[in-house]
Order: sequence, then C-alpha cells, then structure tokens
Amino acid sequence: MNASPGPARSAVLLVALALALTPATSAAESPQVSSSSEVSAPTPRVAQPDIRWRRISFGPKRKRQTAGYARRHYGLNTWRLQNPRVIVEHFTASTTLASAWWTFEGNSTYNGEKPGVCAHFIIDTDGTIFQLVDLGTMCRHAVGMNWTAIGIEMVGTSDRKIMRRERQYEAAQWLTLWLMERYGIDLGDVIGHSETLNSPFHRERVASWRCLTHGDWSHAHMKVFRDDLTDLARQEGVDLGSRVHREPSNCG
Repeated sequence: MNASPGPARSAVLLVALALALTPATSAAESPQVSSSSEVSAPTPRVAQPDIRWRRISFGPKRKRQTAGYARRHYGLNTWRLQNPRVIVEHFTASTTLASAWWTFEGNSTYNGEKPGVCAHFIIDTDGTIFQLVDLGTMCRHAVGMNWTAIGIEMVGTSDRKIMRRERQYEAAQWLTLWLMERYGIDLGDVIGHSETLNSPFHRERVASWRCLTHGDWSHAHMKVFRDDLTDLARQEGVDLGSRVHREPSNCG
C-alpha cells in the first residue's frame, strides 16, 4: 500500500504537471531582447582584396615625431589617423616597389621636418597590393590631408602609364572601393594628390605650406578614375555617397 504524498511533494507534482501542459515555444517564437551592441553590422558587399603586409618601421620614435607634426600642422596631439574621410591616390615617381618602400622605411627629413613620408598602401605594377602601416596610423603623404586621409601609392612615373596597366589599375579600383565601403567615404572624397587644395577636409596651420601640393593624379585622370569607380560601385551595389568632387580652383 502506497503512502499519500506530503505537502511538499504535492507542490512539486503540481508544478511538473503545469509545465507538461504548457505548449512548447520555439526559439524563433520566443521574444528576444538584444542590446544595440549585439546588432550586427551590415554585411560588406565588397570583399577585401588580397593585401600582403610589408611593414615599414613605425616605432615609438616615429610615433612621437608624427604626433609633433600633427600638433604643428593640424593642432592635434596624436600619431593616430582621425576617422578616415578621404582617400588620396598617388604614384611613386619610381619604377620599382623596392625603391618606394625604402623611401618610406628610411624616415628621412622631408621639407625640413620629420617624420619622413609614408603611405598606407603601395600597389606594384603587377597589381599586388602591399600594406605598410595599420589603418589607424597617420602617414605623411599629402600636405593638409594627413590627419584624415588614407594614402594609396602606385608604382609608376605617370597616371597615364598606370591606367594602361590593367592589373595595377583594377587593383587600385578594388582597394579604393573596399576602403570607401569600410569607412563610408564618399566618391567626391576620393582624390588625386593634385586635388587636395579643393578638399573640404584640407587643413594646414603653417601659412607657407597652405598651397603645397603635387601634380600626381591630375584632375583629368582622376575624373576617369572616379567614373570607372562609379561603374564598379554600381556593379557591386555600393552606395557612393552624396558629395560630388568639385572642379579645381586656384589656391587662395
């Protein structure tokens, strides 16, 4: 003969019975509460191109020099790149990757100041992309722009020659589009070095430097570059932003 369940055991049995009679709810049906930090970012449309590392030396001394440069020219006390808003296209004015890399590695005085010049990327004549520094590092590649600009150098001595090298030119387009999507950079802020004086992001505190620029990647060739970039962006479904590049004007 079984004994009657005590009060505690009866309570347990009632809870078990209630759970058994409750309809099961799938994970998809159950309400989810998520914080904003758990919301995933949109999936990038542009795959990262093949990028190989070939680092230049950028230790504590060069970082201090860069922070000093940023104080003098931008009023900033940092060696870090500030929220990239611009991509500047260059050519190296040399015929080999090695000569350009050693120029950036050397950290030689330029225009009477250190740090030496550098860029974030070099694209070789065969289209191979090399990264030289982290994208959070400020590189000295274009007066007035270094505080917020990513620099892309292409091995070559003229815009025209680079545009005729299919693999190199296509690599530059893909790298630029990938960076545009990653940082939300508008098409109008993809510029040649010669166009820096017309950028709304141009900033230079030293009066004698305010009109300094270079002739590489002329406005005419950058117009073709941006047109081709537009076609590639549409093909990949990438938003090009709202700002259109302005026509060149004289430095005032």
